[in-house]
Formats: sequence, structure tokens, C-alpha cells
Amino acid sequence: MLPADPNTAVKLIPVSQFTDEQLAAIYNQTRVDYLVPMPMNAARLGEYMKTYDVSREHSLVATTYDGEMLGVNMLGLREDRAWITRLGVLPTTRRHGVGRILMESLMQNAANLSIDFMMLEVIKNNTPAHQLFLKLGFYEVGELLVLRRSPLAPAVDPIVADAQRLDRTEALVLVGHDRGTQPWTNQSESLFNAFEVSGLRLTLADGSRGWLVYQRQKFLLTRFAFKTEVGDPATVAYALLSHLHNQYPRLDTQLENIQVNDPHLSAYYKMGYVEAFRRIEMWRGTPPPSIQK
Repeated sequence: MLPADPNTAVKLIPVSQFTDEQLAAIYNQTRVDYLVPMPMNAARLGEYMKTYDVSREHSLVATTYDGEMLGVNMLGLREDRAWITRLGVLPTTRRHGVGRILMESLMQNAANLSIDFMMLEVIKNNTPAHQLFLKLGFYEVGELLVLRRSPLAPAVDPIVADAQRLDRTEALVLVGHDRGTQPWTNQSESLFNAFEVSGLRLTLADGSRGWLVYQRQKFLLTRFAFKTEVGDPATVAYALLSHLHNQYPRLDTQLENIQVNDPHLSAYYKMGYVEAFRRIEMWRGTPPPSIQK
């Protein structure tokens, strides 16, 4: 157990001093009793840090001075904005201020880089973390959905349309422009950093048109970015999804951080997607123009 003043008992070590195997072990220990544990192995954690521009130098592991692991917190850095993610404290050492020390230290690391605007997400109903973030000056900006679709969902015939597959280069050109304010995980840089990114573009018989950019992993479809250029967003999105799932009928689908006011949302439900859980998106500071990407 930590002394009454955790500031005198906690040692902060940059994540860069740990291997991905060690970090995955630390992270998983902090999440064993979470509402949504989301365990990670070393390869998945390494991909996560690369995709989301997590700075190993500015992210931190908390230990005692005797080397006992206490917690971890990671900091993503892009231009004039930062993202705090994967905050976790071991169950046996919670309620002693370790989470707050980690948060304040990452916030200071961002400030040292002249970054004043920060973003994060917290699982809805994770009250202790939510209250900590509010006390640290973060404010709520909206709710985000995590959606899943099983490959066992009923098959859907592709909607008749003039459809075109897009390669990685063509797809990334599209996601770099005019998609509005996005959570960190869905910003353009996240797709730029991801592998196996492709896209679909289609025009319906009534002239409606739009595109979908996505990532295809070995057993999973993920990281969707929609844009309706002409027509009803739900209609265009449903047509795009019908072609996508007809192309990959055996793949599972998991989507992170879909905004509750996304105009394409009803198409997901019509296609058999279900809500897994919700997050609350929170910001601190004044948003810069760069988050429009």
C-alpha cells in the first residue's frame, strides 16, 4: 500500500524504457476488473501506439521506488493537439492518487511541448475516471458508440449501383479532406498510419453518391470513414455497407467511437450492427483547426 502522500512514493518512468511485452502485461493487470477489459498482447499494443501516434517518450509507467508496478498512461501527439489514452491503475493500488499523478504528469508533458488542447474518451458509467477527468478540467463534448457486426448476421444483397473499388492511395486522398470534427481514433492520421486501407465509391440510380474508406485486418473489418456527397446519408451508407459485406461475408466487424449524431448511423443498425458499449468524449482547452481532420 502506498503512503498517505503518493507524490513521495510514486516513480514515473517513460514507456520507452519498457518492451511491448512488458507494457502489455502492465496494461492487462490494470484492466482485469474493468467494465470492458479489452486485453492486449504485445503485437496489438505496438500497432495501437503506431496507429494513434502514441509517444513512448512522453507516456508513463508508474511504479513504487521498490519497483512495484502501479499503473500506466499514454499520450498521443499530433500537431497542436494531444490525446490521453490507456490510463490504468492496478486494482490493489487504486484510490491513492496514482491515476491523478499519471494524468497531471501527461498533461504537463503536453504543456512542455506547447500543446494546450487535449482529448480523451472514458467508458460510460466508469464514474471514478469520469469524475477525475472533470476535476482536471476536461469537459464532455458527446457520446461515442462502439458497434459490432457478426459474420453470422443475415446476408444482404448488394444494392444496385455503379460501384468502384479504391486502392490505398485513392482512399487516403479522400479521408484527408472535409470530414468534420472526429475523435482521435477516427482522424485522418489514424487511417494514414493503418495498414490494409481500401475504399469503395458508388453512385446510385437516383444520382446519390458517396464513399467508404475502411481497414481490412486478417479477420476483421474496422476503421470506417463515410462521406455522402449527394443524397440521403443513411441510404448511401446502407448501399456502401451492402457492397462491403457482400465482398467480405466471413469477416467480423468492429467500429470504434462512432458519434451518436452521425447521419449514417441508422444504416449500421439496418445492416445488423449492434451497440457493444458507449464512451464519453471529453476535451480540455480550446480546439484548434487541426481536429477538423
